Amino acid sequence: WETWVSFKLSYYNEYKSYLRMLLRTLLKTTQQARCMSTIGFIGLGNMGAHMAKNLVKNGKEVLVYDIDKASVADVVDKGASGADSPLEIGKKSDVIVTMVPSSPHVQAVYEGDNGILKSLKPGTLCIDSSTIDPAVSKSISQKVKSAGAVFYDAPVSGGVVAAENGALTFMVGGDEARFEEVKSYLENMGANIMHCGENGTGLVVKLCNNMVLAISMIGAAETLNMGIRMGMDRKILSDILSKSTGRCWSIDTYNPVPGVLEGVPASRDYEGGFGAQLMLKDLGLAQSMALETSSPIPLGSLSKNIYEILCLDDAYAPKDFGVIFKYLEAKQSS
Repeated sequence: WETWVSFKLSYYNEYKSYLRMLLRTLLKTTQQARCMSTIGFIGLGNMGAHMAKNLVKNGKEVLVYDIDKASVADVVDKGASGADSPLEIGKKSDVIVTMVPSSPHVQAVYEGDNGILKSLKPGTLCIDSSTIDPAVSKSISQKVKSAGAVFYDAPVSGGVVAAENGALTFMVGGDEARFEEVKSYLENMGANIMHCGENGTGLVVKLCNNMVLAISMIGAAETLNMGIRMGMDRKILSDILSKSTGRCWSIDTYNPVPGVLEGVPASRDYEGGFGAQLMLKDLGLAQSMALETSSPIPLGSLSKNIYEILCLDDAYAPKDFGVIFKYLEAKQSS
């Protein structure tokens, strides 16, 4: 009996050792596969260029495409390879990240004559970090699924500085089954990667975020403008507000007043940030969600109206959305 028990225990221990070895081998193989995967990246604007560069910086094999050849050349210079079309990206990539301005751009990238869907390989992981209409995103996700691949919406927050520093927040919508795999790629570009639910939910969260961001930026700009007109030093005023109950990201991190913070768009003539026109687009999408759900958004609607007026002026429309301060600074109360 003792011999039989001893034999069984020995066999069990050997079996456990074999399973541990097999698990380690599988894990190592998976990690190696991820390291060897080609990541296609489409959209090299103010945010996307930094995101792609961070993938390269973290040792990933990156294939990039943008309609602006100079943007492609800049990222290729950092170690990426260049592609001639989204179709080529679809053909050669195991993972695809898209970061383009709006719904029509995402549709063109996926569904166009030279689009990703024309060459998408089964099993490809598609991650769209654009801020678009959730309904459009759900439609694209179904077409990607029909092609045998997987689609996640993963819009970002944090601005250009966070994109450059690899500290973005990603709001991810899609099947939880491959979320950890998605996260393993996004961690090369961000500090906070959160699963929000099914396809489209990442965009719902992002549009909610951008609506409150617009409201807070307008509030910060008009408050700072008023305080400065009352004779307050802009840095002292901003510093005190950033340590008081009125503090917010628009004051302590992305201050819209020139000369208060270094490295933010306001201190370089509102260049290289999140465009006022893009904010207006997002406010329009948020308003559509509000109408769909009968949600009252008085401040959201007013913010949209303010950015609509601002964007009628070509001097402000292409600038970072913090240019609302400059717009108000030039106005007199009626």
